[in-house]
Amino acid sequence: MPGPGRIVYTQDGDLGDNKRLATLSLFLIVHQALNPMAAEQTPSVASTASARSPLYEASTQYRHWRFSPEQLAHTRTTLNEAAVKVIRDAFEADSPGTSADVSFLDADEELLLVKLYASKVSQFCGHFRFPEEVEATAVTYLKRFYLKNTVMDWHPKNVMLTTLFLATKTTNHPIALEHFAAHIPRTSPSDVVDIEFLVAQSLGFDFAVWHTHRALWGLWLDLQALPDIDLNELRKAYDIALAHVRASRLTDAELIYAPSQIALACMSLASPGLASAWARAKCSSPGSTPGSPSDSSSPTPDTAMLQLLEPIKNMILTQGSPPEVEAVREVDRRLKLCKNPEKIVGSNAYNKKREEQERKAAEKRTRKAAQIRKAMADGDPFGSELGDQMLVDDDDDDDD
Repeated sequence: MPGPGRIVYTQDGDLGDNKRLATLSLFLIVHQALNPMAAEQTPSVASTASARSPLYEASTQYRHWRFSPEQLAHTRTTLNEAAVKVIRDAFEADSPGTSADVSFLDADEELLLVKLYASKVSQFCGHFRFPEEVEATAVTYLKRFYLKNTVMDWHPKNVMLTTLFLATKTTNHPIALEHFAAHIPRTSPSDVVDIEFLVAQSLGFDFAVWHTHRALWGLWLDLQALPDIDLNELRKAYDIALAHVRASRLTDAELIYAPSQIALACMSLASPGLASAWARAKCSSPGSTPGSPSDSSSPTPDTAMLQLLEPIKNMILTQGSPPEVEAVREVDRRLKLCKNPEKIVGSNAYNKKREEQERKAAEKRTRKAAQIRKAMADGDPFGSELGDQMLVDDDDDDDD
C-alpha cells in the first residue's frame, strides 16, 4: 500500500516497478533501437510488442513523447521558423524597419541554450539535496517544453527553475516556494510560479516519466542473479553506467529510445562483458545453448541486440557533455537582441498587448454580466438558456 501523500500513477504504470521496466521490451530493443517508429509501421510488430510491454506502451511518454531523429529536427526547425516570423512581425509593429537588423536564433542555437540550462539542473539539485528522480524529471520537462515553445519567448533560465519546482511536486518531494526562491540569487517566488501553468500546459499535463536510471537499477538487480558475476565488478560498472545515464539526459536519447534501451547501452559502455551476459541470459530460450546461433551466417539474437545499441552509445559519448560556455554566451547575447518584444516588460509591444488583453477581458466580463442580468430578469438565473449561452466560446486569450 502506498504511504500517505504518495502519488500513484495508474494510467502510466507503476513507476516503482524497477525490474519490469528494466527487462521491458527486449522485442523493442531489437526491432526499434534504430527505428523507434517501427511499431507504428508494422502492426504485427506492434501487437507482439504490446503483449510483452503493456505498461510502457500504455504510457503518455510512449504515445506522446517518442520521435525519430528526423521528426525532432523537423519539429524544432518548424517551431523556430514560425517563432521568427511572429517575432519579426512584432518588431515591425512596434517600430517599422527594426527587424532587418535583428539576427534571430536558429533551431540549433536554441537547442544549445536549452542544453546549457539542462546541465545546470544537477547543480541546483545538489544544492537542495533533491533525489535523482527530481533531477531527471526536471530535465525531461525542460526538453519537452522546448518542443512546444521557443527560447525567444521564454528564457531557459526561468523555465528551468519552474520545471525543477514542478518536478519536486510531481515526484512527491515538495519544497516550500519561499524557501526554494530564497536560495536562488535574484529570484522571487513569482519568477518561479508565473509560468508554471504554461509549463504544465506545454507538457500536455503528462507528468509521469519513465526514467533510464530506474531501468538501470533493474538491470543491476537482474545481473546479480546471474551465475559467475563478480559483485565488486558489478558495483563499479553500475556507477560508471549511472554516470553515462546522467550524461544521456543532455542528449535527445530519451525522446527517441525506450528507457530500457538507453540503460542497456549505458551498461554496455561501462562493461561490455556484463551487458553481453545480460543479453545472452534474456535472449536464450529454454533448452538452447546461450549465444549459439541457429544459422551460422546470421548473428545471434544477443549480438544483434547489442549491435543495435551502437547509435545510442555514440549519441551519449558525442553529445552527453555540457556545451562550451563561450559559445552559449554569444547565443545568449544575441537572444537579448531578438527576444520577442511582447514578452519584455515595459516595451511598447508588451504594453500594447497588455492593453489589448485587458480590453478583451473587460468586454468578456461585460458580456457575461449582461447575460446574467437577462437571465435574472427572465426569472431563470440557472436555467438552460443561461447554460447554453455560457457554452459559447468567449475566447479566453490564454496565448501567453
